[in-house]
Amino acid sequence: MKIRVLFVLALLLFSSSFLQVARAQSDPEAEVVEGTKEGGDLGIVGEDVQDFSSESYSPAPGIETICVFPKNPSKVVAAGEESELLVGMKNDGESNLNIIAIQASVHLPFDHRYLVQNLSVQAFNNATVPPSAQATFPYIFAVSKFMQPGSFDLVGTIIYEIDQNAYQNVFYNGTIEVTEPGGLLSVESVFLFCLGVALLGLLGFWIRGQLQNLSKKTKRAPKAKVEVGTATTDASMDEWLQGTAYTQSQSNKLKKKK
Repeated sequence: MKIRVLFVLALLLFSSSFLQVARAQSDPEAEVVEGTKEGGDLGIVGEDVQDFSSESYSPAPGIETICVFPKNPSKVVAAGEESELLVGMKNDGESNLNIIAIQASVHLPFDHRYLVQNLSVQAFNNATVPPSAQATFPYIFAVSKFMQPGSFDLVGTIIYEIDQNAYQNVFYNGTIEVTEPGGLLSVESVFLFCLGVALLGLLGFWIRGQLQNLSKKTKRAPKAKVEVGTATTDASMDEWLQGTAYTQSQSNKLKKKK
């Protein structure tokens, strides 16, 4: 009896887990964009993307936006690699706000008239923000892998609709730092590291050679010779001094030595 009860309980647990997995796979709400609890139904990212770069709208009153780089506070973007930012919206108006799309573009920092690249457009379906509510929307972008490293300006806009009228807000207009793909292990950094190691090696060989030459010179240096002078007596002087007191004193010294 106990075995049958355990078998039935196990069968019920297995069937409930299977139903939960099947429901998660078939439920379209699994793709809902993350947001705050006050945001209500934020909708899903749409597959049909429209280009809004050629259109410009004015901001709606009572709508505030903010931008955060959650995993990249220094705003360093690697060329060709995906980066993520979060767009926060606050609806202080009296009507529902429907999010249409998020888009961004890269410009030269000294003049925004020079467009470097239009980034991807991220569209939303059924993303609404009710009055007196807040919501957060992610935006994933990637600059071209051929973009030269340096400082650029990123301009991001979010397009929304209120009472069937289109509006847009600029959620970010600031500088980003574009680096080569691969981070610290870029081609330029590896080349500079190898060049530095080669220069240090050449400097070490040069210092070693100088020390070896200095040691060889010290070994080959000749020793100083002390010259010992010899006293020579001129024969003519001896003959001239014979019979004098000098010759007698010299002969006495020789006798004493013997």
